[in-house]
Amino acid sequence: MTESKDTIGATGGPPGIWELAFPAILGNLLYAVVAMTQTKFVGELGPEALAAVGAGQRVFFALQAVLLAISAGTTALVARAWGAGDPHEASRVTVTSLILGCLFSLVVTVFGVVFADSIAGIFGLDEETNRLAAENIRMLSAFNVAFAVNFILSSALRAAGDAWTPLLIGGVVNVINVPLLYIFVYGKFGAPMLGPTGAALSAGLAFTAGAVLLLALWMNQRFRISYLTVGWFSRARFRRLFDIGYPAGLEQLVFQAGFFGFLMLIGIYYGTEAFAAYNIGVNLLNVCMVVGFGFSIAGSTLVGQHLGANDFEGAVRSGWRSCAMAMVSMGLLGAIVIYFARDLAVFFLGDEEVTIELTVQFTYVLGAMMSLLAIDFAIGGALRGAGDTRFPLIATFVGLIGMRCGLAALFTFLGLPVVWVYGALIGDYVVKGAMLLWRFHSGRWKQAVRNEDLDFAS
Repeated sequence: MTESKDTIGATGGPPGIWELAFPAILGNLLYAVVAMTQTKFVGELGPEALAAVGAGQRVFFALQAVLLAISAGTTALVARAWGAGDPHEASRVTVTSLILGCLFSLVVTVFGVVFADSIAGIFGLDEETNRLAAENIRMLSAFNVAFAVNFILSSALRAAGDAWTPLLIGGVVNVINVPLLYIFVYGKFGAPMLGPTGAALSAGLAFTAGAVLLLALWMNQRFRISYLTVGWFSRARFRRLFDIGYPAGLEQLVFQAGFFGFLMLIGIYYGTEAFAAYNIGVNLLNVCMVVGFGFSIAGSTLVGQHLGANDFEGAVRSGWRSCAMAMVSMGLLGAIVIYFARDLAVFFLGDEEVTIELTVQFTYVLGAMMSLLAIDFAIGGALRGAGDTRFPLIATFVGLIGMRCGLAALFTFLGLPVVWVYGALIGDYVVKGAMLLWRFHSGRWKQAVRNEDLDFAS
């Protein structure tokens, strides 16, 4: 079908960057606040419990690589179909993605439950912390299917331009999660005191409620993406999801492998306090990252929709504007985080003086790299929205494995303080940002997926 540059999508008009980014920022801010609440609750149980939760979360995210791969394909293909004015193909892609995601999540559940103890052992933590981390991993893994439903359906809705429904569902999830955290972490109202495992249980139950709500609304045709029971199966559609998704999955595996190596250096050579400080810093980072994530969603959705409408100029314009807005916004957040670094560390840790000092040092590093991280989010999201998932994989490998882990290993070998190891993150994002900017400027991503190869209605 033929579309003008100003009439994009099945609803007849392209959403604005803020129209997509703002709800995504709010939704992920809610999740980040809950994560900080979890850190506060668990942190009062001591550095061991906090380190256990951090290790468990890292493993959980690594096991989600397949799910993230499927989601990358979902976003690119749903946005492309919506931009081409074919909502039925967007619905077929969504059903296919959800079925694949749930099947793979079941496999990951078995793996996480069976091998939790062995996986937790790679961080080099003490015996008690290792036991707590394994319990956390096992509990999180049990709810993988619920996480898959939330993640894939929310990604599909955003790709179709509906960023508000995922925000509302996320609000429900978080409202359920916080009181459950209090109940299960501390053992209130007759519940057992589960500590770090209670944090995983509360998250799992909350996301299960969110998944049930999403499915109920979708099956009752309350979303712009229709629920289908027939016509969704197509080998070509599976193949396209795979072709776009597997580099994104490999990117996540590379990221998590590099992250594991980085954490192992900290845990083995610098101790539990440095490990806990890093995880507190990551939770602070998550609050700032919600802004970048919002612009990543906006960039990927708008680039995909413009390409679906054969509007290449609009795709380029959306990518650069998303990047500029993300850099300014995250740069301001970085300055705020640096200014309040010590207050934030004391809030999370009370009187753990050694861990507080390490947390402050890491927070300074985080604040300094915020604008660089914005490039990764915005331009990386734009490339993935175009279906160009291979180049972000290459950039992640060079930046994370080559620079971050390479510099961290060198600094550890030289016996430098842990703040030098923390600082290796800046080298990572300088290199990765430069590579992503070059790729987007080259324009080669425009032909990563061609409209004529897709099953759009004419």
